[in-house]
Amino acid sequence: MKGQIVKIISNLYTVNCNGILYDCNSRGKFRKDNIIPVVGDYVTIDEKNRYILEVEKRKNRLIRPMVSNVDQGLIVTSVKIPDFSPILLDKLITLMEINDVRPIICITKMDLIDDAAKLEILKYVNYYRKIGYSVFFNDDIDELKKIFKDKITVFTGQTGAGKSSLLNRLNPQLNFQIGEVSKSLGRGRHTTRHVELIELFDGKVLDTPGFSSLEFNNISREVIRDSFVEFRKYSCKFKDCMHLNEKECEVKKAVQNGEILATRYNDYQKIVGDI
Repeated sequence: MKGQIVKIISNLYTVNCNGILYDCNSRGKFRKDNIIPVVGDYVTIDEKNRYILEVEKRKNRLIRPMVSNVDQGLIVTSVKIPDFSPILLDKLITLMEINDVRPIICITKMDLIDDAAKLEILKYVNYYRKIGYSVFFNDDIDELKKIFKDKITVFTGQTGAGKSSLLNRLNPQLNFQIGEVSKSLGRGRHTTRHVELIELFDGKVLDTPGFSSLEFNNISREVIRDSFVEFRKYSCKFKDCMHLNEKECEVKKAVQNGEILATRYNDYQKIVGDI
């Protein structure tokens, strides 16, 4: 019988097969073959003995959070408590692009900042929209409800940014636990203890623990470069240009001319430099 893993707690895998949930164990040979089933995997199970027999080929797989077959990622980022972090946002967008996941941005807690700070945030919002990303605010509930249909969506972003709060506003019946934000650390406490696939507005949503950092192990600098969508329309003199120290770089010219947001380019430099 075929189904999809919708929850993992310890070594117990909950598989949804045509609306019926089966709690299964994985086969011992998976460990030998270095196969690790994750939430989102389509699998074949032995429903009588409650074993996963086979894991189907994945569309994609994210490492942090460890989920598979994701269509889009809703990146929830706050502007205050915790403060807005362009580098974390760009790292998450980059991770999504690398894994063929459509990034969608949701800005939270705009009510906590003054008008001058709002203008600064709107500069980012307008830029991300200009380069092709959908950007919402957390009170755009009716518009947000439309994005889930026929999609598997992963919720991610800053710890304490309001992922669980947003899910509760979208569907109060979910009743996710909301944690307080630590004033000393400036970030929230994890309230999501496991990864779980839930039904939402004719689609499926993966609610995941928040991130405090991201790493790009085993990813080449060229892949990072190509994940910055706004760079693609510029043709540099050298085809292998990394847009760093090369002469006659059209991307660097675009940054100087204000066509590419300087902070976004700086984040690119940081991400590539960390590899």
